[in-house]
This record gives sequence, C-alpha cells and structure tokens, in this order.
Amino acid sequence: MAPQRYGGQKHHKRLGLGTLTPPAVLTRLSTVGLPPFYIFRTRPKKPGIFELRHTPKMTSRACAQKKKTATSEDRYLVVTAKRHREMTAIQLSNELSSATGTRISRQTVYRRLHEGALYARRPMVCIPLTSAHRRARLNWCLEHHAWIHDQWANVLFSDESRFSLNTDSRRVFIWREPGICYHPKGGSLLVWAGISSSRRTPLHIFSGGTLTAQRYKDEILEPYLRPYRDQIGHNLIFMDDNARPHRARLVNEYLQSENIRRMDWAARSPDLNPIEHVWDALGRRIGARHPSPRTLVELRTVQLEEWGLLPLDLLQSLVNSMRARCETLIAVRGDHTPY
Repeated sequence: MAPQRYGGQKHHKRLGLGTLTPPAVLTRLSTVGLPPFYIFRTRPKKPGIFELRHTPKMTSRACAQKKKTATSEDRYLVVTAKRHREMTAIQLSNELSSATGTRISRQTVYRRLHEGALYARRPMVCIPLTSAHRRARLNWCLEHHAWIHDQWANVLFSDESRFSLNTDSRRVFIWREPGICYHPKGGSLLVWAGISSSRRTPLHIFSGGTLTAQRYKDEILEPYLRPYRDQIGHNLIFMDDNARPHRARLVNEYLQSENIRRMDWAARSPDLNPIEHVWDALGRRIGARHPSPRTLVELRTVQLEEWGLLPLDLLQSLVNSMRARCETLIAVRGDHTPY
C-alpha cells in the first residue's frame, strides 16, 4: 500500500503543529506519540509546511526484517572468521553457502561479524615468539616489575634505528608515472642513541657500511658510553639488545674492563624498550617537515635538529612506563603487548 501524506493547515491543526519551527515540531511529534515509522520532512517550496508519511497498516513489529541466518549460522561465520582471519566477506559468504545452503550478501556478513565483535582491521606486524621467548620475557618482567623509579633512572636504554628518505608506509600515496613503482629512490641512514629518564646521549649517525662489533666499540661505546658513565657514576646500567655485534666477546671484554654493568635482556622484546617510541616520535617530527628532506645530507641535518628538540618530558614518561610494561606482559604470560 502506498504511503499516505499529511500536510497543510488541516493536518497541522489536528496535530497541534501550527507554525512551529522544525525543532519544535519534532518535540511536539514525540509528545503526541507518533509511531517510529513516521517520516518527517519540510516542504522546500512552502516554508513552514511539514509533511508526514506513514503506512497505515504497518506496525513497528512489521517494520523489522526477518534475519536471513539462524543463530547457528551466525556462530559458524564468527568461528570461521576467527580460524581464517584473512578470508574476505565474499569468501565467508561462499563458505556459509557451501556448508548450510544459505546465501547472504557481503553486507550481511559484515553485520554478523560485527555482532560477534569482529571488525576488519590491518594486521599488526609482530615478531614471532616461541614458548622459550615467552618464558624468558615473562621471567625478565617478574624480576624487574618491582623496581622503583630510582632504579629505572639509572638505566640507559639504547638501540639502533634506520631512517629512509622514501616512506615504507602503505597508508601514504604518492604521484608517479606508470612503470616506476619498483625503482629505488633515495637512501637511508642508520643511527644510534641512548635515553634515560633525565637525559639523552647525542645522536650518532653511522657513515654507511655494516655495524660490526669493532665499530660498535669504536663508534659507540668509547665516545658515548664512557663519558656518559663518568657523568652518571658507577650506578649506570647499560641496556642494549641481543644483536650479534652487541654480544660479541670484544664488546663484553670492553664493558668488563670499564666496570660498566650491563642489563640482561630478553630476546625479541622491542615492546619493552622505551626508546622504540622515541624513534617513532623522531620519525613523525621528520615527516612533518615541509619541505621534507630530499637528500641524505638534508636528512642528517634534520635528524640532528629534531633529536635535540625532543622534549625531556617524553623521555621521562617513557622510562616511567617500564613498570606498567612489565605488569602488562606478566598479565599476558610473556606474549605480545600493545606497547
């Protein structure tokens, strides 16, 4: 049955609308108890005149559409999506059709998955963890989660990171000609730095080549770590990860000769190192530069400038988060954390 229209002075008077403004009309309609299937709109050629539409014999229950899937089929979709998280909505629809004979659209698949708290998201890139890695990470956090602020303040967190001229983010679009998508552009720089809750080391930019144990000793430990130890004192605890140049015999002997205490570190634990967030902040600051650096010389200059402009409050908050990081990792029994 075609919808009936109600408009004009007669119906306005019957409903008590008069010459009310649209917001006032909506308030009046709610007081007279109009059913939810009424449609209210203005008449563009007649200001002050409002039009109401409804289907006379429709009820609120009749307005609700019957679900095309049963509860068991909804559960089947959710379970299948959890087991095969890379499947598309069309593939899930075909899977349901082959299993139960029920054919549904892609939008229906989306609605059923949303009801099951599943949403389409980009997958997070995580470092693979074995049971041994999880156990080592958990033991490390159990050992350090009770540390107080003064103990974390003695730790110098260090790491290397690489910055490139061209972005590797899949969310950034560029203008390019056909056939050049794989052509190499620009270059990259490997940097090293260390942070604590109250200070930072200078940013060291490597001059190319591969990082070896000898370079690590000559370019990092001697010119940066030893002066830092002289400023802080013998309470310094040096943290670096388990990269092969860091754990070489040459490096271990040098640290022992200088009486520099090294923190034991759980393998594959970048989420526990607060300097990872510093690299992200530095990269964002460099990316916000206009114009952006186009050569490695410009990139080097910008890196040194932005490194000196990083606020100390950021470093302090990151180091102070170590207890929360440990507690979060303990709660997930050594698995990945959102840090």
